[in-house]
Amino acid sequence: MSFGFRIEATVGAARAGVFETPHGPVETPLFMPVGTLGTIKALDPAEVDAGMVLANAYHLHLRPGEEVVQRLGGLHSFMGWNRPILTDSGGFQVFSLETLRTVDENGVEFRSHIDGSKRYFTPESVIGIERALGADVIMQFDHVVPGGADLALAREAAERSVRWLARSRDAFLSAGGFAAPRTQTLFPVLQGGTHLALRQEAVRAVDDLGEWDGYGIGGLSVGEEKPVMYGVLDVMNEAVRTDRPRYLMGVGYPEDLLAGIARGVDMFDCVAPTRMGRNGTAWTHTGRVNIRNAELREDKGPVDPECDCSTCRRFSRGYIRHLFVADEMLGPRLLSLHNVHFLVSLVRRARAAIVAGTFRYAHAL
Repeated sequence: MSFGFRIEATVGAARAGVFETPHGPVETPLFMPVGTLGTIKALDPAEVDAGMVLANAYHLHLRPGEEVVQRLGGLHSFMGWNRPILTDSGGFQVFSLETLRTVDENGVEFRSHIDGSKRYFTPESVIGIERALGADVIMQFDHVVPGGADLALAREAAERSVRWLARSRDAFLSAGGFAAPRTQTLFPVLQGGTHLALRQEAVRAVDDLGEWDGYGIGGLSVGEEKPVMYGVLDVMNEAVRTDRPRYLMGVGYPEDLLAGIARGVDMFDCVAPTRMGRNGTAWTHTGRVNIRNAELREDKGPVDPECDCSTCRRFSRGYIRHLFVADEMLGPRLLSLHNVHFLVSLVRRARAAIVAGTFRYAHAL
């Protein structure tokens, strides 16, 4: 089989598994660094020790265009990454670009943030974009609303996302996506906001549409409080079938990774590690460090004494602070590399603890 999932160990709801893809197996739980435009910002793919990465169909459609990527050999060849890739559909941009889009039942009209041109996205057109890009896992086009959305708005978006999933499924089928040998798989996205009964309804409606190789859990970390998000994940852990990977979309702060793992989540992604790295913030085992702080000017120690990334093995806090103060591009590169490594390693340690039977969520925090 091109795709498959097996669970090797559990501790409570936390699972250690293996997700099989056409570009090789990936161990779960895993953190996927985000390469929105086919690049994990500032990093060479050879520097990124991750099992799988994410790219964004909306942004790649705007530039360089999916046809260009396809003519250059597909996304794996285009970005020099021979391991699994997942593409998001543009559903998050329905939320994040609220002032630049208009939603109707058929799809979403976006006004490009680059040149103001209008692009109309439908479930069918997004499948076409993602098929051309050629990632292993492609996500359905869905309707994301803010975390504080009331029941009526959350229901409208969740039910529309299910209808769009049916159209995405049919388009994927028409394009040969379900035919063997399968080079891609389509994940549905479960919506419902912070309304627990609505989340359960969405799971049932999605399962009524067919068999899926995995599930995306969307519409979280979009403004709601963390305890609310964790409560939704508790419900999703009970509602979503256990023999498929569960992907919590757009979530990647250390505490959220551990909370998600403890609640049965297998896959995560987030732009935060490189965004924070570019802005001078590093995650460490003792908390966040602002590398610009004057007190670090003559600090000879590594960013994180407990980290084994190449940044921490070779460079001091004082040196990296100097790079930021001098506006040298190496500084953001080094902190981005550290932050990505920090999250990938955190999740791998959690996996090892699950396999060993020692994973303890309360202690992990």
